[in-house]
Amino acid sequence: MKLYGKNPVIERIRSNPQSIRRILVEQGHADHGFIAQKAKKWGIPVSAVPASQLLKIARNVNTQGIVADVDDFLYTPYVELLEMASSKHWSILFLDGVTDPQNLGSILRSLGCLGGFAVVLPTKDSVSVTEAVLRIASGGENFVRISQVSNLAQAIVKAKDAGFWIAGSVVQEGEDLSHAKLQFPLGLVVGSEQKGIRDVILQHVDLKLTIPMAKNKMSLNVAQAATIFAYEISRQKK
Repeated sequence: MKLYGKNPVIERIRSNPQSIRRILVEQGHADHGFIAQKAKKWGIPVSAVPASQLLKIARNVNTQGIVADVDDFLYTPYVELLEMASSKHWSILFLDGVTDPQNLGSILRSLGCLGGFAVVLPTKDSVSVTEAVLRIASGGENFVRISQVSNLAQAIVKAKDAGFWIAGSVVQEGEDLSHAKLQFPLGLVVGSEQKGIRDVILQHVDLKLTIPMAKNKMSLNVAQAATIFAYEISRQKK
């Protein structure tokens, strides 16, 4: 896989340098010296290359003059993630039918900033962690454990068996998020913008939550909604 851009690469050096194979920096780049210094500590090779070479590698992706070859993204086994979430008091975000890489990347960036979250993705009808996701996440993936599961409903049941309360985000007829008293440990299910949470998943939800909106005909995209929910979860957890 490749990481594109200054922030994703620098954050990866800080958080997970062992996953970096090499770094390419555009000749004359202002951050070349800084990146080379940080990478040297971990034995990561850094090469200065012409802009044309980066352009060929990136194929119209904005690299900001920096590209890193990294290991494929390593998912955390769900059993391990559930144990870690329980012991570290993380909240779990279950994404049901989210297919847009930009949405997942934005969610990971928000969760990485807030801290204390893990993410569970289904293997089918869902986005996975791709280069596009990592570019949008801007390093957030280094602070969020992510699992892939073949059956999201079963994963939610296992979380409930482990003591997690499960909330579900709905556009209407849920409890007002600004007034709800959340129970912890907590898992939150967020559905797709088009279909919402599937009925097979919704039947396992303990509490439905709705973000209060000034205009009934307006709605947030899934990344914006997930960020608002995650902020309120963090606020109440503290």
